[in-house]
Amino acid sequence: MRTLPGRTDHVVVVGAGLSGLACALHLLGSGRRVTVVERNAGPGGRAGHVRMGGFEVDTGPTVLTMPHLADEAFAAVGDSLARHVELTALHPAYRASFADGTSLDVHTDGEAMEAEVRRFAGPAEAAGYRELRDWLERLYRAQMRRFIDTNFDSPFQLLHPDLARLAALGGFGRLDRRIGRFLSDPRLRRIFSFQALYAGVAPARALAAYAVIAYMDTVAGVWFPKNGIHALPRGMANAAAGAGADFRWSTEVTSLERSGGRVRAVHVASGDRIPCDAVVLTCELSTAHGLTGRTPRRPVRLRHSPSAVVLHAGTDRTWPGLAHHTLSFGAAWEGTFEELTRSGTLMSDPSLLITRPTAHDSSLAPPGKHLHYVLAPCPNTDLGPSAEAWRDLGPRYRDSLVAELERRGLHGFADSVQEELLVTPLDWAAQGHAAGSPFSVSHTFAQTGPFRPRNLVRGLENVVLAGCGTTPGVGVPTVLISGKLAAARVTGGVTGRGTGGVTGGVRGSGPRIRPVPRAARTAAVPTEEGAHDPS
Repeated sequence: MRTLPGRTDHVVVVGAGLSGLACALHLLGSGRRVTVVERNAGPGGRAGHVRMGGFEVDTGPTVLTMPHLADEAFAAVGDSLARHVELTALHPAYRASFADGTSLDVHTDGEAMEAEVRRFAGPAEAAGYRELRDWLERLYRAQMRRFIDTNFDSPFQLLHPDLARLAALGGFGRLDRRIGRFLSDPRLRRIFSFQALYAGVAPARALAAYAVIAYMDTVAGVWFPKNGIHALPRGMANAAAGAGADFRWSTEVTSLERSGGRVRAVHVASGDRIPCDAVVLTCELSTAHGLTGRTPRRPVRLRHSPSAVVLHAGTDRTWPGLAHHTLSFGAAWEGTFEELTRSGTLMSDPSLLITRPTAHDSSLAPPGKHLHYVLAPCPNTDLGPSAEAWRDLGPRYRDSLVAELERRGLHGFADSVQEELLVTPLDWAAQGHAAGSPFSVSHTFAQTGPFRPRNLVRGLENVVLAGCGTTPGVGVPTVLISGKLAAARVTGGVTGRGTGGVTGGVRGSGPRIRPVPRAARTAAVPTEEGAHDPS
């Protein structure tokens, strides 16, 4: 593994999102002095938070899987996830509702899910599920250490016995066909293939290897942090501050001061100069390229994942058919992905993710009120309507989305809304996300593994990248890994002072999570209202 040459005693991490915070913790654990520079008033990045009247809203991801990866970052400084974040395992992980009126609870416990599949689709499909679960577990083991949790210096690193194992498992076939070998019911097949959308690829064109995301969702477990997903970056920032990190909030980086092939200092909008020995950039790829003056040499331009419209609705009621996470599938399937990834049109028969965080934490809303998060995938602005077009399109699409929710059984939704926030590609673009998409660079074959934009910068020997645009990719687990991999480029993989460090690795499907007394938590992070935006 290539590492940064020369001194790396003081590292400036640009961005306090999940990847930047993970990187900072691993660097601190290896003895580096760390300064974190964040343009917002508090931590989180894409995992942001806003106060909407009396409602506390996560503006980024709402699904948390693989929490042991976060625990690994805490462990680098001798801390633990459980000291800062109280997690609840969700049972079921999801509820799936279909256009034909049927529904299925998605359990991560194998026996519970087998029984549910048997009830839903019969014994043959239940047997197929058990085989599928075994395949997902083997696929995960074949991929994680060698192809996900690793720094690539060359495509030749793929030439390893694990590549043959992955090929033998069918990882280079097509996702939908591989899932179809185990399950014949098209409704069940959706549950284990819709995750390809996270990677920005339709299941019919996605590599079967991407079923590793389904492993995380349907086998390893889904968790909910008390106070919302934003509690995770807040806890990470507190742990980093406690370990000695210097946080510069509301501070925007304007340029990098270079001498030869090294960055000597980071300049910020206030005029201050922060000397450093190394820099980790966790901002959007296009922003990082602007700061470094370097772009990767690629034969074709980067392709970005679809975007999303998100309606955050504070309501005076809820609906008994909703679980914490509900997947509401339309009748269309292949056509939906064609619209999102090829034709660039809005979904004519949408599939939606509806999250009800107040199902497990009533404190996120005023007494007697409820919070709902409705995510509707949509084309990115490179393919579909422009960011500016969403200024007029957004309110109309919001109304059609609400009408669709009412048609699907959420009767009275429109009248129940008391506070709301609509986020469209216009907002994502305003926050600097390329192609108006918060899901960054898609995971086509040419943008995966060693072919994804690397975390080293050509021509600058002491700059590293982290975040969803670089390796290993999009999603909470992968950006946590990205921060660890960036730290390893600086430290050479030296183990931290805790049990994990930058080489702590994967320790199974999840930790035993214990609640922590509120008095034990630190208060190093700003808490003022409106301090965080969904960037």
